[in-house]
Formats: sequence, C-alpha cells, structure tokens
Amino acid sequence: MEQEKIIDVAGIGSPIIDLLAHVPDSFIEELGATKGGMELVMEQELKDILQKLPAEAVCAPGGAAANTTFVLTQLGLKTSFMGMLGRDSLGEYYLENFQNIGGECCHFRHSEDHPTAQCISLITPDAERTMRTHLGAAALFEHHPITAADFSQIKHVHIEGYLLFNADLIQKILFCAKQAQCTISLDLGSFEVVNASRELLRELLKEYVDIVFANELEAEAFAGTTDMDSALETLFEYCAIAAVKLGSKGAMVKNSEIKHWIDPVVTENVVDTTGAGDLWAAGFLYGFVQGHSLETCGRMGAVIGSHAVRHLGSSLTRESWEQLNEEFFELTV
Repeated sequence: MEQEKIIDVAGIGSPIIDLLAHVPDSFIEELGATKGGMELVMEQELKDILQKLPAEAVCAPGGAAANTTFVLTQLGLKTSFMGMLGRDSLGEYYLENFQNIGGECCHFRHSEDHPTAQCISLITPDAERTMRTHLGAAALFEHHPITAADFSQIKHVHIEGYLLFNADLIQKILFCAKQAQCTISLDLGSFEVVNASRELLRELLKEYVDIVFANELEAEAFAGTTDMDSALETLFEYCAIAAVKLGSKGAMVKNSEIKHWIDPVVTENVVDTTGAGDLWAAGFLYGFVQGHSLETCGRMGAVIGSHAVRHLGSSLTRESWEQLNEEFFELTV
C-alpha cells in the first residue's frame, strides 16, 4: 500500500553549524581566498582560521539546504531534513533547534566517531560572505543506505549543490527521490561547484530536476556567459523551472509559459548576505508548494531574501517574521 505523502518539503544536504564573523577585506586577502566563494578545509585549518579571527564568531544552525528547510518549517510547512550529524554537543544543539520550530527529525543520520560539520562565514564590510567548511560527519552521509522508501512520505525534495562534489551520492538521492515520485529542486550552491561538475550537472538537471536555482556567478559558470537573460534560457533548457537570483538587482524566473523579472525589495543597511540565496529559495518553494503563480513564487523569494540581509546569519528576527506574514498576505489576496 502506497504511503501518504505527509511531508511537504525535505531538505537534503550537509547540516552545518555556522560560525559567523565580521572581518576586514585584508583578512580575506591574507587567507588567499576568492571573496564570495566556498572551499572545503580540514579540521585543523578551520581551527587555525578561528584562532586568527579579530572577534569571536557567532554560532547558528546552518547549511545551504538546511537554511531553506528551517525557514519553510517556520512558514508552517511540514518538513524534514536528510543529512548526517555527529553524536556531539553541536549535533544535539542542531537537532533541538530544528525540533523546536516543528521540523521532523526522523531522516537525520548520526556518526559516533566524527564531529558535526562546521562552516566559518567570513563577512566583509560590503556584506559579502566567504566560507570555509569542514564537513566532518556530514561527509559520511554516503555510507548510509538510501532507498526510495526514504522518500515515500515526501512531496518535494530540495537539494543543495554542494552534494555534487559526491557524484555517486547525489545520483543515488535523485534516482530514489524520482522513483518515489517527488518533485525536485536543486540550488547550484557556488560557482566552484558548477566549475567542478558542469558535465555531471547538465546530465542530472536534464534527467531529474524540476526547479533549478542559481545566483549570478553560478549561472555564468554554467552557461559560459555574463548575459543573465541568456544564462536563464540555458538553464531552462534543462529544467521545467529556472530561477536566477541577482541579489540587489532582483531575479529572473522562467517556466514553459512565461518569463518574469522579479523586482528586488529594496533594503537599506545590508548587514550580511549569509544564507540570503537559501532564504530566497525558501520563499519561492513556499509559493510553489502552495500552488501560487510563478511570479508570486518569485516575489515571495524576494521578500524573504530582503529580510535575510538585515542582520547577522540566516535566522530571521521576530520583527522580520511579523512583517513577512503581512507581506505574504498582501501577495496572495
């Protein structure tokens, strides 16, 4: 007997503890890093960066797909998350945060021997973030069997692009999710991910993915052009719905019927762009799951994205949630 699909959205990726820190541009230069990118590091390198920080980092639950899933949970959808935590205090902290907002924790896996993943998000004065991540337990996700039965109660699956670093794992996830008749969205994650896996990405988008999200750098890396109209069209060749997020310039979304330009929601005093794209995707997916038009989905993404950049980290304040409820209501009447 087929199981009822009671979970609206399941995020899949690396559950990560974010360590958020404001740094000068010179700190990024000293690391020899490309501003705005993400690189995987060993545990000792992460500790070394933490020791060099000019101020103590702020701790918060994170991870690309997890950021999206946390917000969808707080918007009232039934959600779950599939990823691997360590059996440590950080893992307990992560689970408690997800449970406290109403998330279903049955799909988490746990490692007895490896620590919960951590990501240092280095935020420069222009509010750009540069990330260094130690995956720890999250990197062991591939060693736990995944079957179509894991997706039997799930309507929609949202996957972070960072899983493309593990071709076998993401192919298994996509195959099983499609077997279970889930709709699937993929956020490309970073331009480094796209550059490292372009051919595989094209294959997976074409065969499995219904919605693709990309920011400007990711779209450029995938399509080989700085013309975002052209990049959007290239992405749409592979998926039923394509969205290109352009930060403060807005966004473009396209399906088989129409292409929309989504105006930005103007925000003064931008503090931190950490997770802004993830929260934009949350707004879009909330609209998608609720059956709203493509334009409304994009506008919901823009509204949440505008709140994401007003403070440190990807968690929204109580004031933001109160404003969001009003703004979402106005979009749907």
